Amino acid sequence: MKRALAKDTSQTFCADAAASRELAAGPLPGDGASALLRWENEGGFAPLSAGLQFANKPLVGTSSQIDWAVAIRTRVNDEFDRVAKSFRSIAQRQDARKRSDTEAILAILEDKRTEVLSRTRAGYFIHDWQEISDQVRQMIGQDSRYQLMKAQKSAGKSLSGGK
Repeated sequence: MKRALAKDTSQTFCADAAASRELAAGPLPGDGASALLRWENEGGFAPLSAGLQFANKPLVGTSSQIDWAVAIRTRVNDEFDRVAKSFRSIAQRQDARKRSDTEAILAILEDKRTEVLSRTRAGYFIHDWQEISDQVRQMIGQDSRYQLMKAQKSAGKSLSGGK
């Protein structure tokens, strides 16, 4: 059974995970349930990747190119997941102002994920993503929204005397 991915996947999947656990093993006693939920909300539970919606999108190319590109596309999605997990971990430790900047970067990241994974040409993945290095970071850094955030932050620092 396929499910549409919700915008707030962590809440949806935490609820699904709790329901699945309850069906499989019964409810957890007392503090155990809240401790487990807290652990999952802190990143212990890995929600399904947002990129999975593209996993079944057909690629165009020769049979061998498609086979190769499917494997690469999976690694690309994993790289986006890795970067997103890192930003989410950082956001949890930030004050509200900095967290809003990090969440804006996460939104850019998800837009870039969608842009990349929605491509249907197998050759694109083979040519541009065969060797994954820092493409995801570069894509974020080159985004006009990120550039604007950096410029505003620099302008604020220079106006306040570098603080």
